[in-house]
Amino acid sequence: MSRTAKRLTGIGESCIRNMTRLAEAAGALNLAQGFPDFPPPDSLVEAAHQALSDGHHQYATTWGTANFRAALAAKQTRCMDLYIDPDLHLTTTCGSTEAMMAAMMAVINPGDKVILFSPFYENHMADILLNGAEPLFVNLYPPEFHFDADELRAAFEQGARALIICNPSNPTGRVFSRAELQVIADLAQEFDAFVLTDEVYEHIVYEPHRHTYLASLPGMFERTLCCSSLSKTYSITGWRLGYVLACQELTGAVRKVHDFLTIGAAHALQEAAVVALRYPESYYANLASEYRRKRNILLGYLDEIGLPYTTPEGAYFVMVDVSRCGFADDFAFTHWLIHEIGVAPVPGSVFFHSGETRYVRFHFSKRDATLIEAGERLLRIKQKV
Repeated sequence: MSRTAKRLTGIGESCIRNMTRLAEAAGALNLAQGFPDFPPPDSLVEAAHQALSDGHHQYATTWGTANFRAALAAKQTRCMDLYIDPDLHLTTTCGSTEAMMAAMMAVINPGDKVILFSPFYENHMADILLNGAEPLFVNLYPPEFHFDADELRAAFEQGARALIICNPSNPTGRVFSRAELQVIADLAQEFDAFVLTDEVYEHIVYEPHRHTYLASLPGMFERTLCCSSLSKTYSITGWRLGYVLACQELTGAVRKVHDFLTIGAAHALQEAAVVALRYPESYYANLASEYRRKRNILLGYLDEIGLPYTTPEGAYFVMVDVSRCGFADDFAFTHWLIHEIGVAPVPGSVFFHSGETRYVRFHFSKRDATLIEAGERLLRIKQKV
């Protein structure tokens, strides 16, 4: 008899987190796992100290503190141009990772079919399998990473109960246009399906692109579960503060799952995060501007090397075509880059459902000095291009 559950079949170790371990062991610069090497805003750190001093050490309300949900609802109401009720529409989770799992468990049954765009964030594939569901893949075609509407329709016609979309996209950096999202919305309504959105990079979008919340499109609030977090917007990936935003009926289901998954997110950190959720609009404009500048530092080095890439429209990842470097596949290139050059990417094949081995993914959520050092090291591969 097998000693482990069948649901684990097909699920391996996270390649992204493994690349971090390899980078640490080799002393390489980690451009693999997407977390900053710079601190969050001082006011947020100070608020955390204050929250601990104020005694917020015990369980909070399971679905999130009242202060946190009120501040988050006010922010999202403003950003989404859609009224969000803090008591009816929000569930605070332990990061967006739990948010997606809780959302899926709330609406997906074992044996259901779930549409997943490929390339995809690796956690989303694992979520589908852990829920006992069947993935239906729809290609995002490189280098622009657009989808074919007819192929998407064909996937819905196979009886899909839900679709997962990461927007802005990890790993591609795509920001889906309003027209593309309308295609998804129309099909979801036609086939009575749910849409689960991963929108953790909602505020990291580069001009002229704009982020559109799928839940804000006509007819979509009642069938969309928006999964997001504060991790990337405020540079607090270790705080593990996420949320699911959905209509009252779906929120009730999510809260049931969340209660038994984790009970609740960290009380003191929720209280502290209220400060960040009340930042003015200028904070978000500056955030996008700073990441655009960091993006351009890394892309400048890639241009000098002569490696093709897809210019990120949002998020802080870039997919780079390394097929001309002469390695057997993306894993061989990645291991060579880590141990010989001292820079760690993620082999791109882990994001695709088929045998696509041309790409690696770099991220640029790093201090300028780190990006420049990484770029100078990467110049050493110019001879292989």
